[in-house]
Amino acid sequence: MRPSRALVPLLLAAAALSGCISAIAESRVRGALVEAGLSDRHADCMAGRMVDRLSIGQLRKLEALRGERRTLADYLVIVRKIGDPELIGVTASSAALCGSGLVR
Repeated sequence: MRPSRALVPLLLAAAALSGCISAIAESRVRGALVEAGLSDRHADCMAGRMVDRLSIGQLRKLEALRGERRTLADYLVIVRKIGDPELIGVTASSAALCGSGLVR
């Protein structure tokens, strides 16, 4: 079934809006990671992966973690205290990939 011609502009607008929302979410996550004490380099690298893999609720839990400058290992210790296995897994894998330089 093909969409009607009137529906095509709406679908294109929805796709564009989705990209904007993703960019805004990534920017907020990046800012939250920096406020939680991570370096700009690590926050830049991790934010995109985390936005793609975590729910809004999980991202908000991370947003609440603010503090002094931390290493990636110190940040993971704090994230583990949240007790969300998926959140821990995504954060740990993002930290490992970004910290090793395998992902930028």
